Amino acid sequence: MMLSKGNQSGIPTFILLGFSEYPELRVPLFLFFLSIYIVTVVGNLGMIIIIKINPKLHTIMYFFLSHLSYVDFCYSTVVTPKLLENLVVEDRTVSFSGCIMQFCFACIFAVTETFMLAAMAYDRFVAVCNPLLYTTTMSQKLCTLLVAGSYTWGVVCSLTLTYFLLELSYCESSIINNFICDHSVIISVSCSDPYISQMLRFAIAVFNETSSLMIILISYILIFITVMKMPSASGRSKTFSTCASHLTAITIFHGTILFLYCVPNPKTSRLIVKVASVFYTVVIPMLNPLIYSLRNKDVKDMFGKLVLTKLLCHS
Repeated sequence: MMLSKGNQSGIPTFILLGFSEYPELRVPLFLFFLSIYIVTVVGNLGMIIIIKINPKLHTIMYFFLSHLSYVDFCYSTVVTPKLLENLVVEDRTVSFSGCIMQFCFACIFAVTETFMLAAMAYDRFVAVCNPLLYTTTMSQKLCTLLVAGSYTWGVVCSLTLTYFLLELSYCESSIINNFICDHSVIISVSCSDPYISQMLRFAIAVFNETSSLMIILISYILIFITVMKMPSASGRSKTFSTCASHLTAITIFHGTILFLYCVPNPKTSRLIVKVASVFYTVVIPMLNPLIYSLRNKDVKDMFGKLVLTKLLCHS
């Protein structure tokens, strides 16, 4: 039965296949993803707490990083619990509203992270190329606007794409060969022509990826030029070191996105798409706090103090 927005005689449901074609891996995958989710929650919430309670970390860079940690925590929480549930239950159905809501929130946080990383690149550019004007250029007002703008644009993109998904017709029951309700799999089970929705998604994706990468590339090209002009080798090394964590996070995040868009034939590479999607939606939110904390002495020292305090309280 086809269901349109204006004349719905029933509520469509979707079946998320996830990794059901590998029943022997259900328990190992559940333990693997559960471990990742625990590390993600502890890592990102821990990063937010450490930044909040350590006065040394009350800087612009860590202001952005605390929001990046919050976005990663939310993004992982939107995706991973449903993935874990589908690995332990036989009934893998998800309601139409549940599927749409998962896409809506996942889109918000994915787009927000894209531009949060771009804002952090701009912050590094100002810090390295205009250090004397850093505090005046990167004012609290500008930083708040950059963060608020990232969230706002994420909401705008998500609501726009969600609206056009709701305009489509869907069969009463459809099978989704994935573990997440993303845009491509939702329109793949539509019973009406998804051309407008597909083109809109393509346009938004190209704009977001192109504009954010341009900001990042220009920022780091100018940083590289400035650093290479430094007379001191130790100064160059220190500057590159401060940018290394951010560059690593950017490379992993955008590298995975570009890989997903460049898979030659998704119909014959479903497992590859699923694995890449897992990395993008589940693993990356765990990696970001690890990348930033492992390379930062203040964060590691504060983490050590928190662990030591916890142990002393229980001893």
